[in-house]
Order: sequence, then structure tokens, then C-alpha cells
Amino acid sequence: MRLRIRAGISLRIAAAAVLVAFASLAIVGVGVWLVGGQAFMDLMLLHGETAEAAHAMFDDAVTRVLVLAAAVAIAVAVLLAGLLGEALGRPLREVGRAARRIAEGDYRARLPRRGSDELVSVADSFNQMAAALEEQEQMRREFIANAAHELRTPLTNLQGYLEALRDSVIRPDRQTFESLWEETDRLVRLSHSLDHLAEGDASGGAWRQVPVDLPALVDSAVHLARPASHAANLELSAEGPADLKAHTDPDRLAQILANLLNNAIRYTPVGGRITVRWEDRPADVLVSVTNSGDGIPAADLPHVFERFYRVEKSRDRGRGGAGIGLAIVRQLVESAGGRVGAESSGGLTRFWFTLPREARSAT
Repeated sequence: MRLRIRAGISLRIAAAAVLVAFASLAIVGVGVWLVGGQAFMDLMLLHGETAEAAHAMFDDAVTRVLVLAAAVAIAVAVLLAGLLGEALGRPLREVGRAARRIAEGDYRARLPRRGSDELVSVADSFNQMAAALEEQEQMRREFIANAAHELRTPLTNLQGYLEALRDSVIRPDRQTFESLWEETDRLVRLSHSLDHLAEGDASGGAWRQVPVDLPALVDSAVHLARPASHAANLELSAEGPADLKAHTDPDRLAQILANLLNNAIRYTPVGGRITVRWEDRPADVLVSVTNSGDGIPAADLPHVFERFYRVEKSRDRGRGGAGIGLAIVRQLVESAGGRVGAESSGGLTRFWFTLPREARSAT
């Protein structure tokens, strides 16, 4: 392959150089024969030479010069073609080697930034692509490992209960069946969350944009979450302007609010409060869900929307979180052209998201 690349580039450059050389020699030759020939004949006749002798001398001299010039031009063209072909072939071979390393699974392959501006641009683009692939591969491995871990815990518990029931170690009473149901429900919720992530990836983020009465939709989401908040002895409220329209998909917006409210209910201590707010801004609509509690460490805030990321992992597992709900929120909001964020200070944690005010064409 290396020989083919080098030979192909060199031969093409050499052929182009030879053609240019021959064209230049042809132009010079025509000029010499048309202009210099008559001047040479007049000069020779002036010095006593015959016309035949002068013509023969001119043809012999011009022929030797043109043949010598052609030979030198071809030699120089081939030499320059080899040098230029090597100069162009070296970075191409480096790209080929790096591409093969990536194809074999080594995503750390990078190209050096050297050479002309064009070569540096190619190297930068290749390195950017390689870094993105490396990040995607790392995310894929973490996703598989975390998914396996989240599945392993309830499955291990189910296996332990079933073995104990089979061996008559425990009695099949109501408490046992409730424990089995809780573990099964956890698996079902995890499966649904993974389905939502897969559906979002496959859909390409297309939203059904329709005018939505935002206060009414938020009130509906709060109403659906109220039984769970009452069961957890939490105060749940909503506030914002009474008349506010947004262009969005009502079903996906309801899913965003449900995930944020479920997350707030799960991590708000008994007797705490949860507040949903919405506000009209010049460029977009802002919706936030704020809950009281221990808060989120500053080091964890940038990662809370990552898939399977959990703050205080033992606490999250005990409360049933799989670290997917907020990832779904980010996926849905960004597919609508909005932004998400999280803030935590002074015993309050606030998750917010924005939606464009104007309708966006589906992609």
C-alpha cells in the first residue's frame, strides 16, 4: 500500500512536470525556429557562409540544445516528483497508520501537527475525530458496565429470595412477596428508562411542536406527583405567571417534569419542600424544580446529567435510583433546542431547563 501511494503520487507529479517541461520546450523551440532561425541565417551569410551550411549549423545546434534541455528537464521533473511525492506521501502514510490503529480499537492514535496549514488542518480534524471516538468508546464501556451492575443487584436479590423459598429457609409470606415485587419493579423501571434512552437516540431528537399552555401542563405534572410527595411527607407547590404559551411537545415535556419531580421526591428529606417555577424570558421559557435537602457537592454537579452517574452511590441505590432519569431529561431538552443545568447551595438544589419560545422545525 505504501509503495502504491508513493508511486501513484510521484508518477502523477512526474507526468505533470514532464508535460509542462515539454510544453515549455515546444514554445521555446517554435520561438527559436521562427525568430532566431532567420537572424542566425543572416549572421552566417554576412560572415561568408553559404545558406546550406548555415541552415545545417542552425539545425544541428538547436537540436542538440533542445535534446539536452529535454533530458535535463525530465531528470529534474522526476527528481522533484520523487521529493514532492515523498513529502506528500509521508503524512498520508501517517494518516493510514493512525486510521488502522483506530480500526483495530486503539482510539489513542493521534497525528502530529506539522507541515503546511492544510496538513495541520487535516491533523486537527483527524485528532478531533479520534478524541470523539475515544470518548464514545469510553462512554459505551461505562454504560455497559453500569447497566450490568444495575441489573446484577436486583437479580441477585431475586435469586437469593427464590433459593430461600425453594429450600424452605424463609416462608412465602406477604413481606417476602413484597420484597420480590420491589426488586421486580426496580428491573421494570430500569428497563423502561433504557427504552426511553434508546428511543431518544433512534428518533434523532425530532419533537412535535405545538402551542402548549405551560401553567396547565405544569399543574398537571404536579397533580400526578402529589400522592408520592404526600406519602413522603413533603410540601409540593408550583408558581409562575398564569398565562404563558410555549411551543413544544406536551408529551415529552410532561416526561421531563415527571423525571425531575420523581428525582426531587426521592432525594428530599422528610418534611422538606419542592417548588416548581416557570418564567417568561425574552429568548426562551425557563422551568425549574427546587428541593430542600443535603445538596449536591460542587464536584458532582457537572456530571449529574450523565447516564448512570450517581451522587452518594449507596444512598441512591437504597432509594431506587439508577442514574438514568436526569440523562433522559437532558436528552429530551437538548433535542428540543433547550439547555439544562443544576445548582446546589444553602440547603437547596435546583434543576432547570429552557425551551425556545418559537417553534423549531423538526429534524
